[in-house]
Amino acid sequence: MSFTLSPSALSGPATHVRGACPHDCPDTCALLTTVVDGVATRVQGNPDHPQTDGVLCAKVSKYPERTYHEERVLTPLKRTGPKGSGQFTPVSWDEALGDIARRLHAIAQRAPEAIQPYSYAGTMGLVQGESMDRRFFHQLGASLLDRTICASAGGEALMQTYGGKIGMRVQFFAESQLIVIWGSNSIGSNLHFWRYAQAAKRAGARLVCIDPRRSETAEKCHEHLQLRPGTDAALALALMHELIRNDWLDHDYIARHTLGWEALRERALQWPPERAAAVCGLPVEQIIELARAYGTTARAAIRLNYGVQRARGGGNAVRAIACLPALTGAWRHRAGGLLLSSSAALPARRAALQMPELLGARRPRTVNMSTIGNALLEPGGAEFGPRIEALVVYNSNPVAVAPESAKVARGFAREDLFTVVIEHFLTDTADHADYVLPATTQLEHWDIHGSYGHTDVLLNRPAIAPVGEAKSNAQIFRELAAHMAAHDPAFAAPCFADSDEALCRQALDPAQVDYEQLLATGFAHLPVPDAPFAEGGFATPSGKCEFFSARLEAQGINPLPDYLPNHELPDPQGPYPLAMISPPARNFLNSTFVNVRQLRNAEGRPLLEMHPRDAAARGIEDGALVRVFNARGEHLCHASLNGRAREGLVIGLGIWWRKDGANGTNVNELTHQHLTDLGRAPSFYDCAVQVAVA
Repeated sequence: MSFTLSPSALSGPATHVRGACPHDCPDTCALLTTVVDGVATRVQGNPDHPQTDGVLCAKVSKYPERTYHEERVLTPLKRTGPKGSGQFTPVSWDEALGDIARRLHAIAQRAPEAIQPYSYAGTMGLVQGESMDRRFFHQLGASLLDRTICASAGGEALMQTYGGKIGMRVQFFAESQLIVIWGSNSIGSNLHFWRYAQAAKRAGARLVCIDPRRSETAEKCHEHLQLRPGTDAALALALMHELIRNDWLDHDYIARHTLGWEALRERALQWPPERAAAVCGLPVEQIIELARAYGTTARAAIRLNYGVQRARGGGNAVRAIACLPALTGAWRHRAGGLLLSSSAALPARRAALQMPELLGARRPRTVNMSTIGNALLEPGGAEFGPRIEALVVYNSNPVAVAPESAKVARGFAREDLFTVVIEHFLTDTADHADYVLPATTQLEHWDIHGSYGHTDVLLNRPAIAPVGEAKSNAQIFRELAAHMAAHDPAFAAPCFADSDEALCRQALDPAQVDYEQLLATGFAHLPVPDAPFAEGGFATPSGKCEFFSARLEAQGINPLPDYLPNHELPDPQGPYPLAMISPPARNFLNSTFVNVRQLRNAEGRPLLEMHPRDAAARGIEDGALVRVFNARGEHLCHASLNGRAREGLVIGLGIWWRKDGANGTNVNELTHQHLTDLGRAPSFYDCAVQVAVA
């Protein structure tokens, strides 16, 4: 369906419907959708929501274009050509769901673990992301999914250090005197935090950015520490060294509210700035000056983001950085401390939504989504279990976003793999499906949203009726369960009939969130303290900030934060002398907005940012088509000598669909499936390559 806004076509009164942005971003904005004659004509930020304050990013403000996109899938599709060809024919919902139910039931009769769900944060909603789908797969006995691809290393690090995903309230960054933006391009990925940082800057605060890339955010800060990828823990330990050496410590806070100080002190003293400077590729003076500023500023705040944890030692890096505010007592102030995620504040009733009790006594295996390339190529056996025979993908595009994508694509191309994809568009993954089922967008369904960047909860109301034959994720699994009931009466249980709005009401603890308030205003503030750790009260077993984690020690893991070198270190004399990271392009969010015309035009084409000296040594000019390669594959894109890459580093901006690449690849052709030290997460920014003129 193609839609062009025409004043003559729409003449009725305008209404405004409250909603929430569904995307994987810490801001979780409150939306207002303008609707005329049943058509969404505009999406804007809700000015009544303090965190959003009427402001949206360029991506989400284009939501009507995405909802009415001419390429949107609007009817169930059945494959007619080879896997990956994108050749389909429309079929009815009844035909599609009936055949899917028959085939899944047949597999489940033999080996239910041979059925694998695969989903992530295409929507962050509790209802459309993790409710009826989980009930369905629990009843089926399918394999579980370890959802690790974005945040699990950092999340595990916070759990081991603070006891959970808890941090500063974002609005109090406006009162900070020093803000360290660590591993975040906030202008592109955390816009509303950036507004608070700018307010602090206008009031005299100093802004420091730590990032291997000279990002748009780094350019706007007073100082930029452009370290090598994966060396953040070394820098954090050197900062600790200087805090100790100069006695910039809050001894009372350390004594009363931390655990393992003496052991951490001993480790940090092994990291003088000179050692860290050699590892990080930074001037010694930058490290010393940052330590002085941090140690002598009362209201010092760290905005940490997940880019830090996408290397082998990412979990340890987050642990090391998370220790810093407890050393200086910055937690005493509401404008001091650290924020990586505040998602633990959400009083979600996930067990009520997901109903793990439907598994009964069964304990299915768990497959890591970050190693899906290997998993799909596993033949099956005693260690792995049955070969994956069926895959149901929703809220994700793994052929584009999972690491080592050549293996992922090979796995999806298996003719004996029955694949169902719930999607808005024919993505790289949908091209490999046996059935593509049309999903609603955020403008067309109910949902509940928390946030990992602020402490509000939001309700999303449907602003328009579903376009075409699209159905919400929850509705699809509800109807699929009804078809399964013809084969297995257990799927006729009342829990498979709960409506989307009923699921919204089940999603939250009513003692903490008034659902009627959500209906009335669209959002509610969660009752959280202004300064969460001013008097300790960490959620760890000891109640303290755990520098030393007995829980990690019990797992045979180093209980103290440490620096771990990357899996792949570039060797200047070897075949792959350049490090590569692959942060998101400013106008994309993972692979979600790649086909929105205005955003795609703004990005232009797949780029590889290079330092001019690295380019000159290879005879590469700005804009040249280049070949980026390693032992896993090669990717063709265009060189950009825009001053953002440090020497020895190339930056492949992502995530383009593979089909848009000059040779049918994207940057994940080059990434590997090795996991992080904590959290079983991918190490996307831990990659060595070579570059040559194509």
